Amino acid sequence: MHSDKYDPYSSLNQRIIDTVIAGTAFWMAYELRFEGRIPVAFEYQLWVCLPWVVLLQISVNSLLGTYQMIWRYTSLADVVVLARNYALFFLGLILFAYGAQWGNPLLQVPPALISIAFMLSLSGGLSARALRRVWYEGVSSKPRDGAKALPVLLIGAGHAGAIVAKEIRSRLDMRALGFLDDDPKKAGTVISGIRVVGDLNSLPTLLQKHRVQEAIICIPRLPREALKRIWAVCDPLAVRVKIVPTLEEILRGQKSIAAFREIRIDDLLGRDPVLLTVEDRAVADTYRNQCVMVTGAGGSIGSELACQLAQFQPKQLVLLDKDENGLHETYLRLQGKNDCLVAPVVADIRFAERMRAVFTAFQPEVIFHAAAHKHVHLMEVNPCEAIANNVLGTRNLVEQAVCSRVARFVQISTDKAVRPTSIMGASKRVCEMIVQSQKHQHHTRFCCVRFGNVLGSRGSVLPIFQEQIRHGGPVIVTHPEAQRFLMTIPEAVSLLIQAGTLASAGEIFLLDMGKPVLIGNLARDLIELSGLRPGKDVEIQTTQLRPGEKLAEELLDNNTERLLPTQFPKIRMISGRTFETNMFWKQVCDLEQAARQERADEIYRILGEMNIGFCGHAVQALPRVSVPLHAPRVAAAGV
Repeated sequence: MHSDKYDPYSSLNQRIIDTVIAGTAFWMAYELRFEGRIPVAFEYQLWVCLPWVVLLQISVNSLLGTYQMIWRYTSLADVVVLARNYALFFLGLILFAYGAQWGNPLLQVPPALISIAFMLSLSGGLSARALRRVWYEGVSSKPRDGAKALPVLLIGAGHAGAIVAKEIRSRLDMRALGFLDDDPKKAGTVISGIRVVGDLNSLPTLLQKHRVQEAIICIPRLPREALKRIWAVCDPLAVRVKIVPTLEEILRGQKSIAAFREIRIDDLLGRDPVLLTVEDRAVADTYRNQCVMVTGAGGSIGSELACQLAQFQPKQLVLLDKDENGLHETYLRLQGKNDCLVAPVVADIRFAERMRAVFTAFQPEVIFHAAAHKHVHLMEVNPCEAIANNVLGTRNLVEQAVCSRVARFVQISTDKAVRPTSIMGASKRVCEMIVQSQKHQHHTRFCCVRFGNVLGSRGSVLPIFQEQIRHGGPVIVTHPEAQRFLMTIPEAVSLLIQAGTLASAGEIFLLDMGKPVLIGNLARDLIELSGLRPGKDVEIQTTQLRPGEKLAEELLDNNTERLLPTQFPKIRMISGRTFETNMFWKQVCDLEQAARQERADEIYRILGEMNIGFCGHAVQALPRVSVPLHAPRVAAAGV
């Protein structure tokens, strides 16, 4: 930290320095013009005009805000402003010279003298400011009192690297030893005062030779393999690896580029994030001044949905969830975000009368339906609850959306709905079909959005692994070959919001999930990112797949579905699967009846007969307390 209690380059002192520069420049102009032998007449002219020239210089600079600049941060943009200000000073000198001669012919300053005085004054002003910055970065920013600056290597000599280099040169606690960059054209070049000393192949040698303590990756989205390669070299040498924030974090104002952070597990996915801003007109116009309802708003996806939707200035955000604790956390996250009106509603989507009351009270125009039971192994032993919540809840919302003439309805689905082997996946496939059955509705645009797992959601593999690592292990992986499609919550939600603008006639949209990730590799990466060694510091234990789980998830049923492009590069539309609507609705009614009667065997039978490719097997269901799937009629005012 640099104290600003006393700054030798304060506004007053800046004026004093410029006074000396302007006066010296005017005098030097005469000395140079007459080669040190100034005639008596011109010597009289010099001493009479000099105070007026200095006053003109200081006045122009003061009026144009020159003295509001902080000299130690002088940049190219400041140099351009200074050049403009001095050009106006030059114009003022000419006007002064031609005006003065009318009062006294002896004060007629020759144009050559004016030009020389201007050039000397401009050079002196720029030099003074440049020297102040050089002194600040080269002298005052060096550690004092025996302190040692941290030796660091910068990886990536691009635009971000140049900004980071400037930041490090101004800091007391760091000393950049050089850049590493694989571009051979940059070898040996100097960027912001720091030389490119090699490529990634020279990383091990440089780390050991210079005893580097920290490597800073100046490429926000480095490919996964390159990132792992750097980590593999640095970790055994106890060299910390940090990375600059992503473009997404910078543009949203969450971080500055100099806010170096530790590598996160999502960095190893090697994906380019989707960034939504209010400048995305097609997206913004869809949600601006609309009443938007988010069901499951207390969950990971629902919470992020609410926060991202808030930036598009909806008229009102209705947050609906039966989990009051999660709902409360989302409500607190939204405090102070824009001027959006937020209405938290504690309600259960299984109760049709309650949903009718909510729709009557708020008249939502856009609905994002994220409420669902999602844990495969829990729903395997609670099949009646899975059907009641996921299927009946979705049916209630769809019916209310049609009755209330909601403009847009977006159903959030999962890759587990493809050829489902679990009750949870089967229930979500039925939900997709409920939405598809509404393709002939004219007032409401329906769609589903299907995607895989998200990193960091509650109860997902990432926080479970992190908790196991914190306790010293073991980290438990269900199968060495188990693999999943993964993306971050913010990216999934940004794509969801984009997909919502495409809703028309019950389409199913598929998000680009990239390549699947082996869960075993994910566990090893996470252990290494924690500074530990897999198999030594933390054991990895393999068990077996739990009931309903797949070895590898699928995003598409290649036998019945095909992909079509959309206007968004990372969103595609699924086409090809059809079904007989009347028979489908009869089966849905039978499913709901079986759920009410606690008949798990009947649920499995009906799902097996439906055209969804279900191949699950019944497991021993847990005893369940029957909950009526209806509720007393609630007045709208009671919402």
